[in-house]
Amino acid sequence: MKDERNYDLLPHNTFGISACCRRFIEFTTADEARHLATTLTDADRPLLVVGAGSNLLLTTDFQGTVLHSAIVGKEILGETDGEVLVRVGSGEEWDGLVAWCVAQGLHGAENLSLIPGEVGASAVQNIGAYGVEACELIDRVEAVSLDEGRLVSIPASDCHYGYRQSRFKQEWKGRFLITHVVYRLHRTFTPRIDYGNIRSELQARHIGQPMAEQLRQVIIDIRRQKLPDPAVEGNAGSFFMNPVVDRGQFDALLKAYPQMPHYLLGDGRVKIPAAWLIDQCGWKGRTLGRAGVHSRQALVLVNRGGATGADVVALCEAIRHDVSERFGIDLTPEVNIV
Repeated sequence: MKDERNYDLLPHNTFGISACCRRFIEFTTADEARHLATTLTDADRPLLVVGAGSNLLLTTDFQGTVLHSAIVGKEILGETDGEVLVRVGSGEEWDGLVAWCVAQGLHGAENLSLIPGEVGASAVQNIGAYGVEACELIDRVEAVSLDEGRLVSIPASDCHYGYRQSRFKQEWKGRFLITHVVYRLHRTFTPRIDYGNIRSELQARHIGQPMAEQLRQVIIDIRRQKLPDPAVEGNAGSFFMNPVVDRGQFDALLKAYPQMPHYLLGDGRVKIPAAWLIDQCGWKGRTLGRAGVHSRQALVLVNRGGATGADVVALCEAIRHDVSERFGIDLTPEVNIV
């Protein structure tokens, strides 16, 4: 188990921001996580649990303890009627898991290809892309209670998953160390290609009914065309959540902006792409201080070089102000700002 003081969190945030924590602990087994829960004291608090930091913005040094899981490993627990349960260590790289699943003929995660981060974060953030969310695949989450040092198994139905939300982000924040996530995958491949420009990209490649490997590659190529590489230009992917409005507000907006893209939800509400709102306000490609908005994807804020967390927050607030002034919509950051 790694245990260091005054640790620089630069390797643990994809924004490329240098900020130190008072103590950094990395555990490699569930037993180590249980031991941690029973030995941490009030002097170690506050606590911050991180993964790869692909959804994290550090605005200052963290005067507490950062906990990170390095638990790895993939295990097939069983198979029933074409459904396969796979138990995965929370420290596994997410996209590596998706690649492994495709190679093993285990389907359902293809549309989530190339999402940065680690497996544990998928259960916290309910990651999603191209019409698929992690909660559709999660069977249960194994974790250690920091209050009791007890290993628990939490059914997905108890996690209250929603759009980029879970109880781990709300009332359970800071209460658990996730050790493993169990996913329910499928032997039958049912491609989901009606979201975004997946179908048109397949048609351009003269692919009618894709195989799993082909769909995964298309998703990867689309994401690489749209999103910057954090190793080149620091970022945390989509910075804002797509806002959801009621039908009355949507109808009024559509009357003023007939070309506004939108997605009708089953409950009568409507989701509007945050990237479109930001682009309409003229922020796409612009820079404020040492932070900016990516030139190909307005939903992504980037570190132009030497940006601090405060620089990114200033840009975030400027964008939120302009979108609110023009559309009456309050954008909510998806990124965890610390």
